[in-house]
Amino acid sequence: MNVKKNETAKERIVRTASVLFYTEGIRAVGIDRIIEEAGVAKASLYRNFATKDDLVVAYLERFNQLILKSFLEAEQRYPESPLDQLYDVLEKLIARFELPGYRGCPFLNTAVEFPDADHPSHGPIEMYHREMRFKLKQLAEWAGLKEPETLSAQLLMLYNGAHMSAYLERSAYDPKDFRSAAKLLIEQQR
Repeated sequence: MNVKKNETAKERIVRTASVLFYTEGIRAVGIDRIIEEAGVAKASLYRNFATKDDLVVAYLERFNQLILKSFLEAEQRYPESPLDQLYDVLEKLIARFELPGYRGCPFLNTAVEFPDADHPSHGPIEMYHREMRFKLKQLAEWAGLKEPETLSAQLLMLYNGAHMSAYLERSAYDPKDFRSAAKLLIEQQR
C-alpha cells in the first residue's frame, strides 16, 4: 500500500482504482483487490462508492481533470498566444503516449469495455469528448483560425487515432507523425 500524506481514504481508493483500471482493465479488477491495495476497509469503500460503476465514473473524472489541466497550463505559459497554447496542449497530450506503462486512452478503453450506451461510464466519456472539442474549438477561435468547429473535430479524431496507434504499434509509433498531421490541419486553417 502506497499512502500519500494527507490523502483521504476516498482519494486513496480512487488513485488505487485508477492505476489498476488503467493498467489491467476495469472488468479484470475486482473490488476486493482495490480494497486490499488501497489499504482501506470494505465499509470505507462502500461509504464512498455505492457500486463499482460509481468508482469507474470517479476514475474517468480523475483522468478528465488531469487531461484538461493541459489547457490551463498552456494558457499560463502563453497567455497572449492562443496558437502557441494550441500547439502546447497538443504536445502535452501526445507526451502521455511515451510514458512508461502507457495503455491507450482511458476513455476509449472504457467505452470498449462497456459498449452499452446506458452504462454510467458513458456520461463522463461523452463529457470528456465534448470538453475536449470545446476547448480545442475555443483555442482555434481565439487564434483566428477559419473553421474552428471543423478543426476541433479533426484534431480530436486525430488524437483518438494516435492514442490507439501509440498503444498498438508501440515500437513503430512516432510522435512526429501526429505532430506533422496536426500542424498540417492547423496551418490549413490559418
